Amino acid sequence: MNEPQSVQGYIDQTPSWPDGTPTPSVPMTRMQWRIWILATAGKFFEGLVVFMTGVALPLIVKEFGLSPTEKGIVGAAPLAGIMVGAITLGGLADIYGRRRMFVVEMLVFAIFLVGLAIAPGFGWLVFFLFGMGVALGCDYPTAHLVISESIPSRDRGKLVLGAFAFQAVGALVGTMIGYLILANIPELGAWRLMYAVVIAPAVLIVIARLFVTDSGQWLMSRGRRAEAERELQRLLEREPPYPKKVHLAEIDPDSALHSHDARRGRWRDLFNKKNRRATILASVPWFLQDLGTYGIGIFTPTILSHTIGHEITNAQTVAGVVARDIAGAKGAALVDTLLIAGILAAVLLADKAGRIRLQVLGFIGCAVGLALALLQTHAEEPLRMLLLFGGFMIFNFMTNLGPNAQTYLLAGEVFPTNIRGKGAGFAAAFAKIGAVLTAFVFPLVLDAAGTNFLLAGLIFTSLLGALVTWWFRIETKGVNLEEIGR
Repeated sequence: MNEPQSVQGYIDQTPSWPDGTPTPSVPMTRMQWRIWILATAGKFFEGLVVFMTGVALPLIVKEFGLSPTEKGIVGAAPLAGIMVGAITLGGLADIYGRRRMFVVEMLVFAIFLVGLAIAPGFGWLVFFLFGMGVALGCDYPTAHLVISESIPSRDRGKLVLGAFAFQAVGALVGTMIGYLILANIPELGAWRLMYAVVIAPAVLIVIARLFVTDSGQWLMSRGRRAEAERELQRLLEREPPYPKKVHLAEIDPDSALHSHDARRGRWRDLFNKKNRRATILASVPWFLQDLGTYGIGIFTPTILSHTIGHEITNAQTVAGVVARDIAGAKGAALVDTLLIAGILAAVLLADKAGRIRLQVLGFIGCAVGLALALLQTHAEEPLRMLLLFGGFMIFNFMTNLGPNAQTYLLAGEVFPTNIRGKGAGFAAAFAKIGAVLTAFVFPLVLDAAGTNFLLAGLIFTSLLGALVTWWFRIETKGVNLEEIGR
C-alpha cells in the first residue's frame, strides 16, 4: 500500500495473504515488544519500592527514633515525589519527546536509590525517598505514552494494563524481598539492603531504554515528518518486511493541531471547554482510588496488627521489631496476591467490557470489600479474621480490576496527542495528592480515631468514585488515539 497514511494507520495495518485475505490480527514486532517490556520496569519498580517501604518502615522508625509525624513523612515522601514528578517531569515528554524522558527518569531513579541505601539520617532519607518518587512520577505518563503510541489500537488496553500489572507484581516482590532479607539478616540496618538490591536492575533498564524508537505520533505533532517516518520504519521492522516503505500523510494545514501553540500544547488547555471533561474523568476518580489503594497497601501490616491487637512498632527490642515486622510482611504478602489476580482480570476484560464499566464495578467492589472488613468489629473468631482478610482481599482484587488499572489507562487515552503527556501527568499528580495525604495522615488517624473510622471513610470515597466515573464517562475502548481531540 503506497498511499500516505497516519502513524496509527501504519501501526494498525494488518498484512494480507497473497490472495488478499487479511490476517485476523496485527502482529507485534520485536521493537514493539521491547518497548513494552522496558515500560513494565517503571511500574514494577514503583510497586516494589513503595510497598517495600511498608516492610522497611518499622526498622527505619527504630533506627532513627522517629515520632509518629516523622513516620508519616517517611511514608509520604516517595508518594509526594511521584506527585511532583508526574506534573513537572511528565509534561516534559510533550516538549522533549517520549524516548528522552523514558531514559532520563530511570537514570534519576537509579541515582536516588544509591543515595537511599546509604542515607545517614532522617533528612537525607526523606530527600532520597522524595527524589526516587519524582523519577517514578515521570514514568506514569511517559511509560503509558511509549506503549499506547506504538501499538495497535485494538490491543492497547490489554498491553498498557499488562505493563501496569507489574506494579502489582512489584508490590508482591517488594514485600517478599523485605521478608527474605529480614529472615536472613535480622538487623535494623537490613532496610538499606532492601533498596540496594534494586540498583543494578535499574541501571540495566537505563541502558536498554537508550535503544528504543521514539513516538511517531509525537514527532508528527511537532511537524517532524521525516524523523517520524524513520522511527516508524524501525518500529515496524519485521521479516518479511511489512510495510516495505513508510510514507506518512502531510498534516492538514487547516487542522486545529497545525498551529504552533496547538502543537506545543499548554497546561491551561487541560481546563478549556474542549478538554475539561477528560481532565475531570482522568483526575478525580484516580485521586479517590489512591486514598484507598495506598492506604490499604502501605499500612496493611499496621491495620492488621491494630485490629488483631498487636501494634508492630510497640516492640521495644530490635528482635521484637524484626519478628513482628516479619509477621506483618507475611500477612501483607497474602493480601497482595489478590492485586495480581485483579490486574490479570483487567488485562483480559479492558478491551471487551470497556474501561468505564470496569471502573464503576471496581469502585463498588472496593466498597463491598471494605464493608466486610468493617463488619469484623461485630464478629467473633474465627469469623472475625475471615472477614478482615477476606475484605482486604476483595478490595485488592476489585481495585486492580477497576479503578487502580482503569484510571491509569484512561488518563493516557482521553487527551489529544499534543497535551497527552501533560494530561496524564496532571491526572497522576492530582491522584498522588490522595496518596500523600493517606501516607501522612493514616498513622495519625489510626492512633486517634481507629481502624473503623478509616474504613468507613474509604467506603464513602469508593462509592463517590463510581458516581464521578459514570457522570463524566468517556469510553476509549478501541478508539484511534490520533482522533482524540480532533
